Amino acid sequence: MSEKRGRVPGNEVDTSDVPPDDCGCDESCDVTAETATDTPEDTPEDEPANSPEDEPADKPEDEPANSPEDEPADKPADDAGTGGTDAFQRTEFGVPEMDCPSCAGKVESSVRGLDGIGDIDPRITSGRLTVEYDPKRTSVDDIRTSIERAGYDVTDEPTTRTLTLSVPEMDCPSCAGKVGNALDDVSGVVDYDTRPTAGNAIVTLAADADPASVVAAVERAGYEVTGTDAEEIDGSAADDGTDTSAESIWRSTRALKTWVSGGFLAAGITAEFFLGLELVVASLVGVSFTLAEVLYIVGAGIGGQAILRNGYYSARNRSLDIDFLMSGAILSAVTASLISPPTSLYFEAATLAFLFSVSELLERFSMGRTRDSLRELMDLSPDEATVRRDGVETVVPVEDLQLDDVVVVTPGEKIPVDGTVVTGESAVNQAPITGESVPVDKTPGDEVYAGTVNEAGSLDVRVESVAGDDTLSRIISMVEDAQANKTDREQFVERFSSYYTPLMVVIAVTVAAVPPIAFGLDWVTWFVYGITMLVLACPCAFVISTPVSVVSGITSAARNGVLIKGGTHLEAMGAVEAIAVDKTGTLTKGELAVTDVVPLNGNSEDDVLRCARGLERRSEHPIGEAIVSHADGANVADRNVTDFTSITGKGVRADLDGITHFAGKPDFFEELGFDLRHAHIAHQDGELTDEVRQLCDRQGCLNLVEDTIPRLQSEGKTVVLVGTEDELEGMVAVADEVRPDARETVEKLQSFGLSVVMLTGDNEGTARAIADEVGVDDFRAGLLPEDKVESVEGLLTEYGSVAMVGDGINDAPALATATVGVAMGAAGTDTALETADIALMADDISKLPYLYELSNQANSVIRQNIWASLAIKAVLAVGVPFGYVSVALAVLAGDAGMTLGVTGNAMRLARIRPDEADDSPV
Repeated sequence: MSEKRGRVPGNEVDTSDVPPDDCGCDESCDVTAETATDTPEDTPEDEPANSPEDEPADKPEDEPANSPEDEPADKPADDAGTGGTDAFQRTEFGVPEMDCPSCAGKVESSVRGLDGIGDIDPRITSGRLTVEYDPKRTSVDDIRTSIERAGYDVTDEPTTRTLTLSVPEMDCPSCAGKVGNALDDVSGVVDYDTRPTAGNAIVTLAADADPASVVAAVERAGYEVTGTDAEEIDGSAADDGTDTSAESIWRSTRALKTWVSGGFLAAGITAEFFLGLELVVASLVGVSFTLAEVLYIVGAGIGGQAILRNGYYSARNRSLDIDFLMSGAILSAVTASLISPPTSLYFEAATLAFLFSVSELLERFSMGRTRDSLRELMDLSPDEATVRRDGVETVVPVEDLQLDDVVVVTPGEKIPVDGTVVTGESAVNQAPITGESVPVDKTPGDEVYAGTVNEAGSLDVRVESVAGDDTLSRIISMVEDAQANKTDREQFVERFSSYYTPLMVVIAVTVAAVPPIAFGLDWVTWFVYGITMLVLACPCAFVISTPVSVVSGITSAARNGVLIKGGTHLEAMGAVEAIAVDKTGTLTKGELAVTDVVPLNGNSEDDVLRCARGLERRSEHPIGEAIVSHADGANVADRNVTDFTSITGKGVRADLDGITHFAGKPDFFEELGFDLRHAHIAHQDGELTDEVRQLCDRQGCLNLVEDTIPRLQSEGKTVVLVGTEDELEGMVAVADEVRPDARETVEKLQSFGLSVVMLTGDNEGTARAIADEVGVDDFRAGLLPEDKVESVEGLLTEYGSVAMVGDGINDAPALATATVGVAMGAAGTDTALETADIALMADDISKLPYLYELSNQANSVIRQNIWASLAIKAVLAVGVPFGYVSVALAVLAGDAGMTLGVTGNAMRLARIRPDEADDSPV
């Protein structure tokens, strides 16, 4: 039921790897520096890579950058309903007059006549037509016209609506099957998605369908609906759910009946085996009952009440599930005892009823723990907020907040919605959203997110998104949707279980019937063996082995600032062999900073910075902004600036305190007549004196052309010279800083056995310098966006499975091409949240090793759960005919034990922390 999200427009300018030295703009731009040489590799890297003249004339401006045809065939589809190819899109039409099979046939025939049509799904009960089509070969308007040509009006009125039901007792695949069967029989139900790990069902209804009929159908299947998202059902407001905590489960009515049942079973065992009482206390239709047998029957009746009730609903909904099998086993044991008086299987019936009830409680408890991981996300957002309107502060529900409202957040309170700080300063704990361990300082103009915690001062925050549309709500929604996207392993397990249960039932009947009939063996013994095999026919632990692991992994990641958009991506990330990493904004900060200040000819560093700031203060170029920012931080004195002029493509000129100064490229100063091969360094103990190759007879002379400038540029730095008409005063080097944790991150990824490849639009020299600094062995330089796609495709050919890490917007084509696309810094960014398969909410590359380790261990846990479930079932099944496995052992080990085991194993994923990542995955 998930809808494939759109990606980013293809006419976005790729500035992710813009070299800091040349912006590639028009002639009016201030360009104040250059790169190492004038080779073709040093052409402006930040020119829009997808500028109009580079694109096909017939390409629509808003065509998605990662259009489906650009994606590899083996990339997992985001939507199961795309007709098996990513080239198709899906659209829906309301056709209210299409109310019979004949009408549907005419509409389908008409639409089928168009070119580029995939699956067509006419649903006469809801008057809705779903069509899959290739947008390059036909359009929505063409489909609409073909429907009208068939004689049917098309309405834009909503034809469906979604109803979310809270069904906490639906906590296993068997339960979900019964609920699904019940919904199949409800008129107006178009589609549904049962989610036992979340305890809810998402039902798509026809617009005129009655939600109350849906609730009634689920309750007729034996499951209480504790809440819906409908405003009213049967005239009363919907509840918000029920308590599924451990205390509630163990003190529920089902639990009390189970304990009473266990008491009668224990009393019966005491009377029969410890006291040896053979006292007959009752007789019915000629059958006598001892005290122990009466106690067993009462225990079986009390403990088996819920089982038989659910078994009835299973039969009613044609579901061959564990409730039906256990009901059959209990009734068979009691019936066999009644029709063959010497035979007494009441003990087996009572044991089965009690232990299976305990197993059900344990399963509910285990599933409750899984649901708690998601519930913790939902509890991050406060229910109320203090809003200031017309100067009056009022406490209102968060849902009542409106755009541009100003909310007051005092120290210790959670921020209720996404917004912008209007007044106040404070440190905000953003860990719930981004996973950052250190609070982030917030001042007026800064963005804040719903669910984060105000640590210190009071903040006034302007509401930028209403409740339900904020970052936290989108995260919760995507985590919930991720649970619905079944992985390949989940689909395999479900297919396998559909054959496993019927096969085991056949085996159980064979075990119970063949030996007594064919070989004359004791029928009571083999009948009990048959009942035991029925217990083992339940595939619950096997079926939930994958989804509980996926839910645990996804919700654990979300709490640590990593949003994984589905179990498929979780599994895929843990299986990649290589990681392609964009340079700018990923390995580097994406912000220019001053790295070196070299004073010349008797000037000090402060003198150079004073001149450079005066010259660059009016420049809007990123290099100029970096110089001004650095000078401001150094608290150097101001200069009086007049007569500022930008010299196109070379630099800037201005009068500083009445003296003409220049700043710009080395070539610019050579044009001014400076001999850069003989520049006097101010301090011989300076940082760059080791670079001197040739000293003239004046000690301290640098050859800037052959030594210093190339050396700085080889380190990926841009050089800006500063001076007057007569004197070179100094030079400033600027570069995009490497993230402090970039090298450690790369080393951790490499320790996992991954190949790390850097992709960048920078020239070869800059790319090599950054690659050496962060420890990347392989890099690809001078890449346009389409070149990055080709590089990723090449890596896919070489390694088979590749993750691409970028900013989620400019790198969208490469992200879409990779097996897994990972976006950096997606908090508050709608596009990044929508485009990437995985989003790192904070701008923190150090989360990559955590993400890989979590995904890799999730794969290991899933494999362990699947094979352990199968192995235990197989061992128990083999032991049954030899008398080694009793009914009690089959229930405790094969059902309850394995359910607890796979759930507990899955919960281990929640213990993995970004700052505690091991150096080797499981």
